[in-house]
Amino acid sequence: MSPLSYFLSEIRKAARLPERPEPLFAESGALPSAYAVSDLAAASVGAAGEALADLIAARHGTPPEVAVDRRLASFWFKSSLRPDGWELPPVWDAVAGDYATGDGWIRLHTNAPHHRKAALSVLGVPNDETADRTKVAAAVREWDGTPLEDAIVSAGGCAGEMRSAADWATHPQGRAVAAEPLLHHEAFAGPDAATWEVVPARPLTGIKVLDLTRVLAGPTATRFLAGYGADVLRVDPPQELWDEALEEEMLLGKRSAVLDLRTENELERLKELIADADVMVHGYRSDALAAFGLDAPRRRALNPGLVDVSLCAYGWTGPWATRRGFDSIVQMSSGIAETGMRHYGKDKPTPLPVQALDYATGFIVAAAVLSGLAERVRSGAGATFRTSLARTANLLEGQFQADGTPEFAPETEADLAPQVENTHWGPARRLASPVELSTTPVFWSIPAGPVGTSEPVWRTA
Repeated sequence: MSPLSYFLSEIRKAARLPERPEPLFAESGALPSAYAVSDLAAASVGAAGEALADLIAARHGTPPEVAVDRRLASFWFKSSLRPDGWELPPVWDAVAGDYATGDGWIRLHTNAPHHRKAALSVLGVPNDETADRTKVAAAVREWDGTPLEDAIVSAGGCAGEMRSAADWATHPQGRAVAAEPLLHHEAFAGPDAATWEVVPARPLTGIKVLDLTRVLAGPTATRFLAGYGADVLRVDPPQELWDEALEEEMLLGKRSAVLDLRTENELERLKELIADADVMVHGYRSDALAAFGLDAPRRRALNPGLVDVSLCAYGWTGPWATRRGFDSIVQMSSGIAETGMRHYGKDKPTPLPVQALDYATGFIVAAAVLSGLAERVRSGAGATFRTSLARTANLLEGQFQADGTPEFAPETEADLAPQVENTHWGPARRLASPVELSTTPVFWSIPAGPVGTSEPVWRTA
């Protein structure tokens, strides 16, 4: 079985999608990688498209045809926006990145101010404008990887020591993740079958999606849903808790509100939003919502018909189940960066060419949401799904790219959608959609904009 067929089969089974002929996958070539990254991109995008087709079939009987452009799917795994006359802000904080330790390598994730503060405090580097990579590198070299990783995590930061795939396979958290399903699923009796019209041309119109996610997996899922008509309301904590990055990617098609859950009134507002939602997607650590009295049973009590999808970094069992993590950190922990280093004969960590764990997990989450919505149409049942970046890494592990696979041709004007998007920051073009349904065009009615510009309320008809 080819890596592409393997990925598609595994995602279909996990998302409870019916077997059907594979979508048409156009374009040969691949992103340069030791792993079959472009196959993962095409398969996860294709599975999301198939799940949307299945939702349409749940109401109308016959699913539309699905086609995937493998090259565009791979390009979407890096970025989708092409500014016209302005520049995107830097993606990474100045001191984020890979550093040599006394016995190997570690990656520091410092984009969030509180994560930066934690890492620099452990390293004894002042958290001010004088902090730079030279000072951080000198401080990191005084530590071995495991104790530094543990110290930063204990301080509330986010770091990942580079491990080999073999080391990860025997690590307690690696073993825990390997034992988890790609998507854990539970069904619950709902109030009644959903009455959504599910118009093939705009099938998610009227469906309310509550987005409690950060970067990038969850926003990828809800962006896909917004492209087919869902009312996506993203809710963030107060801005002083987080400096946003990649807003131009994460907020396409969505309204964005801010709630401070430390206040009783705004916590009650979130509960009201959950009670009226059709879908909730959240990407906080597994204990974060429970701390506000919103664990899974409470969410189910508020809304028995809810399609409730959770994602986290390191899985839902094992000693790291509540550990902070991001795509680049999980690539270090799980052996991906070390495998790339050996494959290319490099002397430093060599991760995937794109943040494939984030994006693939996002499309897998979208497929889970749509599968849950289809079941609501058929039986009225609500559903809970959960997955993790580390489990997606496990899916990728062992699926290597064939030697001699040609790289994709460079991007051209023909790869862009024709319409101009008037973002908050200026005009831009998006890449054309990597997936096409024969009855169902994709378009986003809300351009990308900054966090916190909407009220925390659902739209009225």
